Amino acid sequence: MVTIFINRNGQTEQVKSIDRIWLNPASNTFIWVDLGAPTIPELLILSETFAFHPLSVEDARADLHYPKLEAYDGYLYAILHGIAVESNQQDILTHDVDFFVGPNYLVTVHNGRSRSIAELQENAVRNAKIMGEGPVALFHRIVDIMVDHYGPEVQKLEDRLDDLETEAFDNPTSDVIRSILNEKRRVAGLRRIIMPQRDVIARLARRDFVDISTDMSFRFRDVYDHLQRLADDATMFQDRITGILDAYLTNVSNRLNEVMKVLTIVSTIFMPLTLVSGIYGMNVHLPQFPGSDSVQFWWLFAIMVGVVSSMLAFFRSKRWI
Repeated sequence: MVTIFINRNGQTEQVKSIDRIWLNPASNTFIWVDLGAPTIPELLILSETFAFHPLSVEDARADLHYPKLEAYDGYLYAILHGIAVESNQQDILTHDVDFFVGPNYLVTVHNGRSRSIAELQENAVRNAKIMGEGPVALFHRIVDIMVDHYGPEVQKLEDRLDDLETEAFDNPTSDVIRSILNEKRRVAGLRRIIMPQRDVIARLARRDFVDISTDMSFRFRDVYDHLQRLADDATMFQDRITGILDAYLTNVSNRLNEVMKVLTIVSTIFMPLTLVSGIYGMNVHLPQFPGSDSVQFWWLFAIMVGVVSSMLAFFRSKRWI
């Protein structure tokens, strides 16, 4: 779907088609063209109407790219990632948004489910300031909202890590290790997106491009600070998951050692009992204890009880049990 907004004479309105005169910076018209889940004919706007470089058009047609920023003749091309609408589940899903930032136009391309762009489109006509500051300012507004949407998902991730820490000590089952590895994968995916996205915004904050004014560089610096905090959180989460995994393995190993200790004590206790019962169970004549034949059993039983009691007392004195 193609959505077109223009801003001129301090007013913003939505139009149905593009007048090529608006593409001339001298027209004093700022145009925002949004391509949400575009069809192949709609994508022709990029190459035929705006005459963007074929490489940038090819990247815009791709489903997923890592964040990047490139300068072409007359415009900036950027790919940034936002949190997907489906991320109400535990997985952190992202979608990329392609930006073509020109002197008096902004073209955005996405899969049609960008919450950041939808929020601005709802208020673009009522609030002329959204588009009144130019394409770079609108670009910044979209990016700023995209980055803000990371916050709740990162907080959910941190809450799940808190729960995992508790389970790793209190209930170290096979489900816990599966959850730990799943969270590790999610954090790794988050870092793969946050790190290059932070570098892209850093270039905008440093004014590596003449299209970025000093005022806009300060605004992008604020976005960069937000991304830096997210990157630090992602690094901290990676360390926490490593610690949780180590604690889980240590706890499982300790529990296994406890089980092995009990089994070892039991087997050690039964060794002399097996010896005594084996000797007196042989079909040969052996010395007898005082008393009749029926009393022999109780002698052997008393000896076994004495051996077990002595061994338990010895283990207790050594603090093995």
